[in-house]
Amino acid sequence: MTPQTIPDLDDIKIFTGNAHPALAEKIAGQLGLSLAKSSVRSFADGEIEVKLGESVRGKDVYIVQSTSPDVNRNLMELLIMIDTARRASADRISAVIPYYGYARQDRKVAPRAPITAKLVANLITTAGADRVITVDLHAGQIQGFFDVPVDNLYAAQVLVDAFWQCRECSLDEIVVVSPDAGGVRRARYLAHLLGRHIGGEASLAIIDKRRSGPGKVAEVNLVGSVNGKTAIMVDDIVDSAGTMSVAADKLRDEGAVGVYACITHPILSPPAIQNLGKKCTIDPTIDRLDGLIVTDTVPLRPDAQECGKIKVASVSHLLAEAIANIHGRGSVSSLFPDVEAYN
Repeated sequence: MTPQTIPDLDDIKIFTGNAHPALAEKIAGQLGLSLAKSSVRSFADGEIEVKLGESVRGKDVYIVQSTSPDVNRNLMELLIMIDTARRASADRISAVIPYYGYARQDRKVAPRAPITAKLVANLITTAGADRVITVDLHAGQIQGFFDVPVDNLYAAQVLVDAFWQCRECSLDEIVVVSPDAGGVRRARYLAHLLGRHIGGEASLAIIDKRRSGPGKVAEVNLVGSVNGKTAIMVDDIVDSAGTMSVAADKLRDEGAVGVYACITHPILSPPAIQNLGKKCTIDPTIDRLDGLIVTDTVPLRPDAQECGKIKVASVSHLLAEAIANIHGRGSVSSLFPDVEAYN
């Protein structure tokens, strides 16, 4: 659905907080709109104040706000903006959260532990959101934490297209690697999309890792073969990049001639760039990664912007198409015709 075919385009209002205004501007531009005016600022003590600069009475409102660092502040901005739009009599409020923070806390992994992903879902719903639009949820079951519709969009095609433009190998020389057993479906889907360029599917491998603590890997094993091939690790989040660094070393050790990573959410908390920029521990003449392809669901940190190995692909058109279909009462699942075979 294009901007020309969206009914009542004037009824759409797109607002943004301070998390990622550049992405919000791209989304609005894809729809042929300008961002709606708003003010999101702080008092001296850090208390957040929100003012909408345009009427939203009877409008279809979309608030674009990733819960990227500073996670808690950006989440609070989102909640207040939703409440503001609700009290201003918006007809429908959709929270567009390209990166849904706290998603890694989706279950109890120990006694007396919270399920924070559910808590955040409750907060967003209570604030007044009628719908949530997000990209590559860390755990699909989080959709069930909400009592409102959730559209979980897939960034795989965006990542595949970006990789294909910078690749230096053919499809039969590629193996897609899942960093853990839980990511196999994501890896299979990406392998399928890679196959569209030539036909067939890329082969698969799985990293079997044992953790000694959060973000710390004690042991890594490889299921499958990467010898003589270019390995593409695929995951939804890269935070400190500790796991990715260990996995990249393992792939090199197992004979991979190239190692890339396709990641949706580049959180890249320190020391991620230092970890990824180091040489392979197996052969200090070789870089750990040949390239890191990410999307712009969160803005890159300054040190990541200076890293020459990172290629950013935008999900703005994906989010814009979803908004257009939702507003026009169309299908969102039609944007991903093959994904059901891999769920």
